Amino acid sequence: MATLQPDRFLRLGTVLDRTGLSRATLYRKIDAGTFPRQHKLAARCCGWRESHVNIWLRNPMTFTIKDLPPDED
Repeated sequence: MATLQPDRFLRLGTVLDRTGLSRATLYRKIDAGTFPRQHKLAARCCGWRESHVNIWLRNPMTFTIKDLPPDED
């Protein structure tokens, strides 16, 4: 029986480390719709869903926002 782990939010530094992207490239890809958008966690804090980053990592060349599951928010 498999148990689902809760989705974590990754901060900017972790996302940059995992993807190998520069900060400018990451935000350029977000604007182009080829990287998952961040979620606002607090007034001055945002993060990316780990599951969404993992989906991007599986196929970064052809990823589009449509590849993500419907938002659970």
